[in-house]
Amino acid sequence: MSDPKQSSSRADPAAKIHYWSVGVVALLGILFGLGTYTFNYAQGLSYFSNDPQACVNCHVMRDQFESWNHSSHKSFAACNDCHTPHAFPDKWIVKGINGWNHSLAFTTGNFPDPIQIRDFNQRIALDNCTQCHEPLLTQIHQSDLGEPASCLNCHGNVGHGN
Repeated sequence: MSDPKQSSSRADPAAKIHYWSVGVVALLGILFGLGTYTFNYAQGLSYFSNDPQACVNCHVMRDQFESWNHSSHKSFAACNDCHTPHAFPDKWIVKGINGWNHSLAFTTGNFPDPIQIRDFNQRIALDNCTQCHEPLLTQIHQSDLGEPASCLNCHGNVGHGN
């Protein structure tokens, strides 16, 4: 026969599983709620659009937006036209990578001031320069070694000039 003291001191395994399940569900609910609130507060859905206003959701991008807004490119190109690949799914992959990097940087405050483009994004922008301006490119835009020169050598402030 079993000792009543011994059986009452041990918790029922089904009860332990129940408590853990409730705890995990509550934790997931809290994380989902915080994530949804943060996404909504940061106007997350706007980043799925092609509207340049989405780029000024963060105050650090206002100077870039204002300079683009007064540039010759405003009539022909929005932010995504220069800063994301044009092909599917590349555009959405880059938007996802940049969205994650931007949200992390702006949440932690860990970004250079003034903001600087990274090499990864600069290559995308330069590829897009070449795609849009290909009909205008001539031999004058070639380097001495036969490799294409960087557009930024002569046009460093295009799109975001002062």
